[in-house]
Amino acid sequence: MSSEHSPLRLTEWTSCGGCAAKWGASLLADLVAEFPAPADDSLLIGLAPFDDAAVYRVSDRLALVSTTDFFPPLVDDPSDFGAIAAANACSDIFAMGAQVVMAVNVAAFPEHFPHDAIAEIFAAGAAVVAEAGGTVAGGHTIRNPEPIYGLAVQGVVDPDRALRKSGARPGDVAVLSKPIGTGLALAAGSEDDRAVAIAGMRAINRAAAERLVGAGDAVGGATDVTGYGLAGHGWEMAERSGLRLVVDTSGLRAYPGALKAAERGARTGGDPRNRDYVAGALDSSAESGPEALCFDPQTSGGLLAAVTPDLADDLVADGWWRVGVFEDAEPGLVLR
Repeated sequence: MSSEHSPLRLTEWTSCGGCAAKWGASLLADLVAEFPAPADDSLLIGLAPFDDAAVYRVSDRLALVSTTDFFPPLVDDPSDFGAIAAANACSDIFAMGAQVVMAVNVAAFPEHFPHDAIAEIFAAGAAVVAEAGGTVAGGHTIRNPEPIYGLAVQGVVDPDRALRKSGARPGDVAVLSKPIGTGLALAAGSEDDRAVAIAGMRAINRAAAERLVGAGDAVGGATDVTGYGLAGHGWEMAERSGLRLVVDTSGLRAYPGALKAAERGARTGGDPRNRDYVAGALDSSAESGPEALCFDPQTSGGLLAAVTPDLADDLVADGWWRVGVFEDAEPGLVLR
């Protein structure tokens, strides 16, 4: 990794990085509730309720999908930071079952921040967007005491085939395409543990999205697991679908070092905010370590999908893992 050749440590320039820097979901929900209702019938998915990205119908067969995501560094190497931020921003497009077509940079740096590092960040982000199928076509950069980077990403989708958080059906299996525990691995893991988590965060969700889209009606709904953790994003799918999600924490797949860190009592800054978000809907009998993994804020996490049992078997054979099952019961989240 290029960090071996660079003395710059990005995390020394910031107080909180990655998706852990997000506002708590409860505070954000209160703010979003104050936005006026949209008057444009072509806005198929906006803030009421919000999803992973906005979807605007252009024609009967084409809709624009739009999202933005940016944050301070959570890793030290500029190339890693740029790639992770871009993969994380593109993930919202993939979570909607859409194709990435274009992105613009959203950036802020201190005036005396090394120019070579900025160039590395932008280059890595552009390379990931290209891998995702799109092109970086511009952007905006301002001065700021802490470095911040991300992108506004545009995609396209057939409006009748867009995936939503609200599509889970009773009996659907919840499956996830990546391990969890990025926050814990980075905060309390070994150097080798962090390297594995960084590689996972750099990986894009394009192939996972294409797999879901290709499965058609076998997929009920999807989202990506980021700042609110597996628990928060799983709860959103359950609540929007009017179901209960039961998570089997004995089957959690975590990045190396994450579970051991959780069992030692390590917690990230977003953990209490994520617990607050689901507090009124949570029934947990899980051990403290696995439970903490579920509340750990993720950055550039995998796609969480509600699929038929047969498709779940196929996806598990392809490297996904079973999170739990959606049940026909009062909306809630069960960790056991």
